[in-house]
Amino acid sequence: MSFPVARMAPLSCSLSGVSQEDTRAQFLIPVGSLGRNRAEASLERAQNLNPMVDVKADPESVESKPEEFFTQFDAVCLTCCSRDVMVKIDQICHKNSIKFFTGDVFGYHGYMFADLGEHEFVEEKTKVAKVSPGVEDGPDTKKAKLDSETTMVKKRVVFCQLKEALAVDWSGEKAKAALKRTTPDYFLLQVLLKFRTDNSRDPSPQNYTEDSKLLLQIRHDVLESLGVSTDLLPDEFVSYCFSEMAPVCAVVGGVLGQEVVKALSQRDPPHNNFFFFDGIKGNGIVECLGPS
Repeated sequence: MSFPVARMAPLSCSLSGVSQEDTRAQFLIPVGSLGRNRAEASLERAQNLNPMVDVKADPESVESKPEEFFTQFDAVCLTCCSRDVMVKIDQICHKNSIKFFTGDVFGYHGYMFADLGEHEFVEEKTKVAKVSPGVEDGPDTKKAKLDSETTMVKKRVVFCQLKEALAVDWSGEKAKAALKRTTPDYFLLQVLLKFRTDNSRDPSPQNYTEDSKLLLQIRHDVLESLGVSTDLLPDEFVSYCFSEMAPVCAVVGGVLGQEVVKALSQRDPPHNNFFFFDGIKGNGIVECLGPS
């Protein structure tokens, strides 16, 4: 029996060498790898997780890859990329019917986003087929038995692109009503992506004082441009978005991996389209954000 092999491209936009912080955020980088390319340093242990999968490391910048590079894959997953790069690659994937994922962790907060285009999947539905009568008295007393059967129901869902999901217009009455139900982590993501774009890096514990001031200013600018109140992100948010927390990486990475498997196997409903995890509260939420 043969099975179809999915071609998956996990890609990082970070070309910086391995740092002490990297070794504390994951277990794939061995001791003594400081300064090495992160992908190449992680290759051996990543391969050992599943010898049946061919794992390769490409040290070149994902930003310089042509469109033909991405079309060889069934799914693409990005981390540590700027907003512009994520939007560009998502547009390529969307146009070529390639499943697109991206995700990151910022301190106690993490997120993932999926654009599966026009996605079809099957879902198990259980229904009661027959009910056998029970016997209430006598030595043969028994409960009524429910006979059920499982059927596979085919469904279809349409995803929007990342550019649309990040450009929601909050000025309309309908949007203002939805704002009350939207997690603040969506707006925190906008702030952190802006910080990454402006500084070509994420907030660093080594520059905590300076970066905290930058984050507060960016919060004001970003939320004002979106037409929402800065009260959505109280000042103390800056204390919880530095570094990569290993437990948060485990949760977000686990959910992201689960969604990739579901998308490629076309089994079970996918998360459409954001998943946000708040490590302070210890909970995650799925948000569907985009054009109304």
